[in-house]
Amino acid sequence: MNDVRLRVLRYLNADPEEFDVVFCGNATAAVKLVAEGFVAGDGGWQYRFHGDAHTSLVGLRELARDSRCLETDADVERWLEEGDDGDGTRLFAWPAQSNLTGRRLPIHRWAERIRARRGSHYTLLDAAALLATAPLDLGDPATAPDFTVLSFYKIFGFPDLGGLVVRRASASAVLAGRRYFGGGTVGGLTVQGFVARKTEEPHEFLEDGTVPFHSAVALDATMTARERVHGTPAAVCAHAFSLGRLAWELITELRHGNGRRVCTVYGGGDFSSALEQGPTIAFNMRKPDGAWVGYAEVEKLAAVKKIHLRVGTMCNPGGMSSYVGLASWEMEQNYKAGHVCSDDRDVIAGKPTGAVRVSFGGMSTLDDVLVLVRFLEEFYVDQECAPAPAPAPAPVREGVGDGRDEVVFVDSLAICECARSPMVEAECD
Repeated sequence: MNDVRLRVLRYLNADPEEFDVVFCGNATAAVKLVAEGFVAGDGGWQYRFHGDAHTSLVGLRELARDSRCLETDADVERWLEEGDDGDGTRLFAWPAQSNLTGRRLPIHRWAERIRARRGSHYTLLDAAALLATAPLDLGDPATAPDFTVLSFYKIFGFPDLGGLVVRRASASAVLAGRRYFGGGTVGGLTVQGFVARKTEEPHEFLEDGTVPFHSAVALDATMTARERVHGTPAAVCAHAFSLGRLAWELITELRHGNGRRVCTVYGGGDFSSALEQGPTIAFNMRKPDGAWVGYAEVEKLAAVKKIHLRVGTMCNPGGMSSYVGLASWEMEQNYKAGHVCSDDRDVIAGKPTGAVRVSFGGMSTLDDVLVLVRFLEEFYVDQECAPAPAPAPAPVREGVGDGRDEVVFVDSLAICECARSPMVEAECD
């Protein structure tokens, strides 16, 4: 087991003297493990999290004494400039990569600045989405997050195992005080109340119950296979990014016969740099008349064509607000109207309730990109729709020179009868 831990740390360029690896069921279990440590502290704790956070990070707010969402990068920067914001223990959590749009967020700069504020500030990085197609360098403990959660099955495909990478100093200060203990995490115990907890190695006092040794053995074998087939994490990054950029270029060029763009791509990135964008594209589509195409329809038809897409909210409520344009009150209203996660109610009150997401990885090929684009062209691009006529200029009333008292009238109206669809190079080192 310890050999596998060392191999994971080498994969992240992390010094075993400074870091340890705790094996968990998945990334969410790793987040909950961190939460147990903060909940055990006296006086409660403050929580700040980025608006692009996965649901698993958002859920921590329910355990904090005080919590606030910093919706954008600019909000985080302003918060960092404000200085200290109260007494007690503080935790800031954010994703290394948006699991909705693939946008990559600052890592070392934020971790270093937060650590410099005071010793009671800690950082939690969700690296699950990032590590699937990019390396993460934890070589400098001064700029590394205190706690980093990851998902091995998202990186290697197998086994079903997650991990928590902890700075040893931070684990001793925060996580060693968690209240719960299980088999393997104590050195001595009586049913009358005596307990002697293990304190030396973080994984010893954090891994409750039987260690998933079968999964650890499988992880070691899977890492070997990944290195043999795909090479280094940087090579995977360059390969996946080049495919993602090509797909983004082709998708954004799709237009109906009337000139309207087919796809509305979310995130604002232009795939100019792998440091800022991962090989993930989130989008919705419009018909020639501007009406939205429901993502549930797209998913079902894609499945028939043997194309696997992810649709819905992607467990990213903040992304739905900032990218798709659904205000919090609208999402709450949709829920009260009967819409829940994973159902087929994909357009409500003229707005999408989620999005379509396509991701590329080490196993993806150029053919995957071309198959996707041809699928969109075949079923969702209408070239027969006539171009919309140019609007006639609105006349101005005689004697009015400032144009504020204009009379606008309809010169002509065209109705398009369109059939409804049947359903690199990169800086990766």
